[in-house]
Amino acid sequence: MSGPASDPAAASGPFREEPGTPSEEQLAPGPSRDDAHAPSGSLLKLSIGALGIVFGDIGTSPLYAMRECFHGEHGVNPTPENVLGVLSLIFWSLTLIISLKYVAYVLRADNKGEGGVLALVALSSSVLRASRTRTFVVALGVLGAALLYGEGAITPAISVLSAVEGLGVAIPGLSPWFLRMTTVVILVALFSIQRHGTGGIGVVFGPVMVAWFALLGALGLYNLSHAPFVVAGIWPTHAIHFLAENGLVGFGVLGAVFLVVTGGEALYADLGHFGRRPIRLVWYAVALPALFLNYLGQGALLLNEPHAAENPFFRMMPSWALLPGVLLSTVATVIASQALIAGAYSLTRQGTMLGLLPRIAIRHTSEAARGQIYVPSVNWLLMIAAISLVLGFGSSSALASAYGIAVSLVMVITTTVSFFLVRHYFGWGLGRSLLVTVVFLAVELAFVAANGAKIERGGWFPLVVGVCLFTVMTTWQRGRELLAKRFREQLLPLEDFFDLLRVERPARVPGTAVLMTSSLEGTPPALLYNFLHNRVVHQHVVLLTIFTDEAARVSDRERTRVETLPEGFVRVTARYGFMEQPDVPKLLIQGGFINASLEGITFFLGRETMIATERPGMARWRALLFAFLSRNAQPATKFFRIPPDHVMEIGAQIEL
Repeated sequence: MSGPASDPAAASGPFREEPGTPSEEQLAPGPSRDDAHAPSGSLLKLSIGALGIVFGDIGTSPLYAMRECFHGEHGVNPTPENVLGVLSLIFWSLTLIISLKYVAYVLRADNKGEGGVLALVALSSSVLRASRTRTFVVALGVLGAALLYGEGAITPAISVLSAVEGLGVAIPGLSPWFLRMTTVVILVALFSIQRHGTGGIGVVFGPVMVAWFALLGALGLYNLSHAPFVVAGIWPTHAIHFLAENGLVGFGVLGAVFLVVTGGEALYADLGHFGRRPIRLVWYAVALPALFLNYLGQGALLLNEPHAAENPFFRMMPSWALLPGVLLSTVATVIASQALIAGAYSLTRQGTMLGLLPRIAIRHTSEAARGQIYVPSVNWLLMIAAISLVLGFGSSSALASAYGIAVSLVMVITTTVSFFLVRHYFGWGLGRSLLVTVVFLAVELAFVAANGAKIERGGWFPLVVGVCLFTVMTTWQRGRELLAKRFREQLLPLEDFFDLLRVERPARVPGTAVLMTSSLEGTPPALLYNFLHNRVVHQHVVLLTIFTDEAARVSDRERTRVETLPEGFVRVTARYGFMEQPDVPKLLIQGGFINASLEGITFFLGRETMIATERPGMARWRALLFAFLSRNAQPATKFFRIPPDHVMEIGAQIEL
């Protein structure tokens, strides 16, 4: 029986017990990696694409962020002092968190061109080796990934609902029920088209978001002309004075201010699609100016029309522009949601390949674009969660109460892990590393504390989702380690098996047997059981072990290692990056180990039945959870793209 070899988690990169060794290419300095792994295409084309995908979430924050500062549960009166104070907090939040931390600092930490919290953890753990620090960093990464799923359900709900609520401004008298149901219809349509892929509609994302950011800037300039002195909000003294004067109320407003930076993680997560240069160019040249101009314009509007705090974004528009503005904002929020949904798919694939999640059905929606994937189970769970949030909370203002706490925690995790990266990977001195980390943590921990007040009013939702997924991920990881240990205890040394062959002389049947095994030592159980029960061994035997690397991708030159063994055996070790999908037949055909027609080829796979017992190693409830996950995992034949008519499965019961 092949045991844990049928699951990539059994030998997955930084999340297995024995750390991998980074290659020289992996340890290259930051700037050279950006050149080597930057996506192909002109800078202008990549920049427009980045505007459409990367900045969708943060670009739609003006729909609700300013409103929550002055109209939400912790809102303050729109006096000149408060308006300038909030604008100052917004400007410096965008500057410190987005401009300095993510765009200038974290974007340097690409893993073979890929970004995101799991890519960051994989890169950091590759140089920490086996240690308590490494375990701590991996645990932080798992928690960060789990928390992102919770926020992933809220983003489509709050973004689309806030845009649809603009209809209530354009057409007074519309019932809240109508607005909610319109939002539900849009969400159902959005999630339903995911199975067709986004390649076709993706080409319009960039131009639409160009129009959106142009609208943001134009509305800001138009309203700013009525109260130009609000530009003084860039001075940090106004933020300090606001917090000092308003005390706990001002601290509560900080939780609403955080909404302006909630798309920061997307900048890093989508690094692999566009590269650093386009993202940095678009942020400094387009997104940041348009966003802050719009916030300034909303501030100017509130000074002249305090009652507009109920929905300042749409109140900025002339009456003739309301309906077109609502339409454009709705499309922009759908695009922002699309980017986040795609990010959830990518995170799921990374988690599967890194051994944090069981095998999950992943469909590729494009032959040309390897990053375009569709994960049905994640898609429908996100849709159900988003619709439930819209119906349960009822308004984008209520949803804002649940939004932010998980993202702020993920930002703290990113900053913490980045410390170990710059310290041990980039070779920064301790003083420099600590200084940068402490500055960012001071700001982000303040946001975490401010968002803590939201837990009772809905912030519990992403935290509960995060805790549940963290439990699933750590249980699956621990279960695979324990399962591999159980198999190692029963393994017969391969040399002893060869001696047994020479003594017993079983029938050597024609053809090639491919046995997948997670261990580079010992006899695969499937091989041994087939020999003991059927007294046959194929003339040619390939022992295949697949490892998931710390790097996002592995070059073809580094993909395989071959070792010739006695008695017609050969051992093939293959490495895949955590952003790659293994294709076992293709791998073996390209290596010349099997023929393209697969004639005479038999793949031996194991099908284990887990039994929860009182044996030490895992609590009984976790063993039951692991057994449930194992039973419902995608079959290994589909995951590794092995034709099922060439597979023989041998089952066994394993006590956990």
